[in-house]
Amino acid sequence: MQSKNRGALPMIKLTFPIAMEQFLRILVSSIDTMMLSSYSNDAVAAVGLVSQYVFFLNLVFSVIGTGCSIVLAQYLGARKSEKELNHIAQASTVMVFFVSIFLTALVIFGTGPLLSRYTLEESVRNYAWQYFVIFGGICCFFNAFSLLQGAILRSYGYTNEAMIVSIVANVINVLGNALSLYGWFGLPVLGVPGVAGASGLSMLVSCIMLNIFIRRRKDVAFRMKGITKVPGNSYKIILSVGIPTAGESLSYNISQIVIMAMISTLGTFAMSAQVYTMTIVRFVFAVAVATGHATQIKTGYYVGAKENDTAYRKVFIYQLVATICSMVLIFVVNIIKAPVIKIFTDIPEVTSLVSTLLIYSTYIEFGRALNLVYVGALKGAGDVKFPVIYGIISNWGIMVLGSYILGLKCGLGLVGFWLGIGTDETTRGIVMLFRWKSRRWEKHSLIK
Repeated sequence: MQSKNRGALPMIKLTFPIAMEQFLRILVSSIDTMMLSSYSNDAVAAVGLVSQYVFFLNLVFSVIGTGCSIVLAQYLGARKSEKELNHIAQASTVMVFFVSIFLTALVIFGTGPLLSRYTLEESVRNYAWQYFVIFGGICCFFNAFSLLQGAILRSYGYTNEAMIVSIVANVINVLGNALSLYGWFGLPVLGVPGVAGASGLSMLVSCIMLNIFIRRRKDVAFRMKGITKVPGNSYKIILSVGIPTAGESLSYNISQIVIMAMISTLGTFAMSAQVYTMTIVRFVFAVAVATGHATQIKTGYYVGAKENDTAYRKVFIYQLVATICSMVLIFVVNIIKAPVIKIFTDIPEVTSLVSTLLIYSTYIEFGRALNLVYVGALKGAGDVKFPVIYGIISNWGIMVLGSYILGLKCGLGLVGFWLGIGTDETTRGIVMLFRWKSRRWEKHSLIK
């Protein structure tokens, strides 16, 4: 069953579905915000407040999902037995199950005390409690297993199936929101609880569909029989890869919160311009993100199969394609930016800031493409600690500190912040390029 040469899977077959998922998530997230804003500004504020905690829940599950994905890719490249592959999936399932149970209880009983620490209007507090308890707590189990099963399918190269599930889940989410907020067909307006329930239902459907796809693919080793007899080493190897990766994500997102807090001192126009520009450029770097994920999987296949020379050569090609795509997309965005910006705002001061930041985004997206692809390659090869440790140092030593010095101390404002962010992405990308060229990653293969 595992005789298939996974390394021969075309890169476009991995990348395109992942890119479509990224585009769809960004689009649906924007639609969700617009729909909620038509219902209540208090609801938007409440969901925005607890969304950062939903992110941290997902980060916990990504420890397991990312570790599982990287280990499976190398095991598949090495053509490990079905039993060994199944042990990785089973160990991930056991960990996700117990962690989701714990987090469900934590959210249900801890949301009240958590929100009491904020100075909020009563309506905002109630909306925040409703959304987080329903989606973050009651639906935590479905969200967790949806993330894990999606990671397993992608590891086997079945990104089309994961994309289809994502499309269906997001359509359910949008329709559920509309039914909850607009009272179509004479249905009661459920408000925020309905929106949280719609998100939970989309995760439940996603969970069921992913399970069906996994069962249909006979080469995907994911059986529950013998789940209590998984060797301890399977848990250890998953966490050894997953925990450092999650640490990097945590550091990056906290650094973004700190940067936003500093930008807030520049005024409302600056904050609005930052949010609008980030919303636009997310569509640009979705391709680089997808290429980075696909590169991680492909590198895992090659390194697992001991085809290190092939991996070494191919990654340079992947990086070149990702960089070209990012540069073309940001160039196109800058050409058509006037009508694009008008979708978000018609305030002259904000429009001018966004227009300027989109020009400087060229610097950021060049570095981001380098960074995402080479970090993906290093992680896929099992060389996790170096990009994680350097990434954390760079986040705070270059991005945060540089943004503070250029943006606030030197008086460059938002442009200074974007130069700081771009310098972090670019220097980190160059360092990861040299790490890849050094071939030190070859000593970190998970296949001994």
